[in-house]
Amino acid sequence: MAVVLPELDVEKVKRWCRDRCPAKFADEVRLEVSTRGKSVSIHECRPVWRGAPGEWTKMAIAQIRYEGDGTWTLYFGDRYGKWTMYFDLDTNQPINAILDEIGMDPTGIFWG
Repeated sequence: MAVVLPELDVEKVKRWCRDRCPAKFADEVRLEVSTRGKSVSIHECRPVWRGAPGEWTKMAIAQIRYEGDGTWTLYFGDRYGKWTMYFDLDTNQPINAILDEIGMDPTGIFWG
């Protein structure tokens, strides 16, 4: 049976990303949200420094995996481009707790 992501939670993630990177900076940085299966991924995108116009880089920031019971588990993008479980926050959290943790970034793993 296919997992259906809660639309309200996915919209909260999209709104959180829009609020974090206002439209006036869209030519310098943006956060992209994508969904696949039971996961919502957040990537930071920036123009390539010496690339062709319109060419952007994409860096993995966070992935949030739906547990099917209204809760989520947080992962971060490691230096190899793989998703690694984030152990500084308990698993099975509501979406607001996940977004708060990414935003506060107490370990410096999401925003450096």
